[in-house]
Order: sequence, then C-alpha cells, then structure tokens
Amino acid sequence: MPGSAAPAAGFLLVEQPGGWGRQALTSSKLDPAVGGALSTRAIALGLRVLLIRRPGRGPAPPRRVWAVVSSRPGRETTAWGDVGTDDELLSLPLDGSAGTPSDAPFYLVCTHGRHDPCCAIEGRPVAAALARLRPGSVWECSHVGGDRFAANVLAMPHGVYYGRVETGRAADLVAAHERGEVLPDLVRGRSTNGPAAQAAIAHVRRETGELRLDALTPAGTLHLGGGRWQVRLRDGARNLIVTVQAGARPDPGLLTCHARHESHPPVFDVLEVREVG
Repeated sequence: MPGSAAPAAGFLLVEQPGGWGRQALTSSKLDPAVGGALSTRAIALGLRVLLIRRPGRGPAPPRRVWAVVSSRPGRETTAWGDVGTDDELLSLPLDGSAGTPSDAPFYLVCTHGRHDPCCAIEGRPVAAALARLRPGSVWECSHVGGDRFAANVLAMPHGVYYGRVETGRAADLVAAHERGEVLPDLVRGRSTNGPAAQAAIAHVRRETGELRLDALTPAGTLHLGGGRWQVRLRDGARNLIVTVQAGARPDPGLLTCHARHESHPPVFDVLEVREVG
C-alpha cells in the first residue's frame, strides 16, 4: 500500500445524500454541470473533490454541508459551511476564506459502491464503527482510489490515507490520529506527498518505529530515471536520503471487485537509506 495515496494539497467536500453513479460528480443528484465546474476549479488549485454523506440512510437535510480542507503540513485546517442549492456552490471560494474554520479531526470512508462494490461492502461497516466512536465526525465519501485496499479511510484534515481498515481497527486509527501519530501497518501515504516520498516515509517508519505524523518531512525528490527516485527526508537534525524503485508486483491479481482481468499493481521497493549532513 505505501505510495498509493492520490496526491492533493487539500480537498473540496460537498454533501450529496443518496446514491452516487460511477462518476459521482456528474452522475448523482448533484447538477452535473455544477459538478464538472467544481472539479475544474478544484483541480487548478490542487484540490480533490469528494462527495460526502452521513453513514446510514436518512432524509436529505434542508441545507447541505461543504468543506474546503487544507492538508498542507503545519497549515492543516478545514473551513465548513452549507448551501441550499447546487448553484450556490459555483460562487464558493476555494481558498478557505469562507465558512467557519476548524482544526478538529474528522474521518472519511470510501463507500462508493457504484465505482466498485468492494468500497461499499468493506467501507460501510467501518464508517458505522467510526461513527459510533466519533459521532458527527465521520462521513462516507466517493471514490478515493485504491479499490483493492478497501476499506479506505482518510484521516482529516491531514489527508492521511489508510487502507484495508477493518472494524476492529477503527478505535486504533482514531486514537493514533488524535495523538498525532499514524498506524504504520495500514497507512497508504499522505496526500501532500508524492508516491515515491510516501513509500520512502513508510519504509523509514517501519524500520525506526517513528510514528509521529509531523516527523520525516520530505525536502526534495529527484527522479534518477528508469523508475528510480531519491527522496530527501528531514527528521529533526537528521537528513536521510532514501532511494526507491518503482515497479510492478510480479504476481498479478484482480485490482477491484468488478475487474475481469488480472493486473500487476504498482509497487515501490526501497533500495537504500543513508544519512547525510
């Protein structure tokens, strides 16, 4: 899983109760023209758009929640607001200047079954378990990538992706995130880091036992060619150079529940870790 979190500087979340089609932004009850326009604006700012809804099933609220999330290290925050119509979303500032700011943690669980059944089958029980632990701080969300890792959970506002989360680990995930740590066996990566940096950080965490979320800060990534990368990490006074190799897993498998053909998923192998001045 390390290196598989989709890169994004932050997120735009839009509450849309009810079912979502395979392409949630343009095939749900949200006006598809609004969904397309939001996606275009958000991508230009490095944001990822996700539809959200409360776990379980209930009546649609009279006003729907939106959130603009900054996941940048040291600037993690969420601006929350609401709208009464889809058209109001078109004038929503995406720089976090509108709404009510908050640094409170919350959690997204991918349950986008129309995109892949795995997400709904595995995600809904985890969303329910998290909601029992943190009522009001949990949302189901549309596709986040990595269907094969369902259930997928995003710990916010930091944009930390977790995969293969089971209901029995929900309490562990919440406790770790809220004390500023990660679960190294379930973490896929942080959205503000590129794939090679995510893989490098995960490897160093496993080797050193460093769990602090704000440790191991990427300070540059150099592509050496041939799928090989050098990642510089800062860990307090130490500087580490981690060399990783991107490739494909040799044994193929079905990457989603609806897949009909096996594929070789991408993986990163760590070739070297060395400390530099």
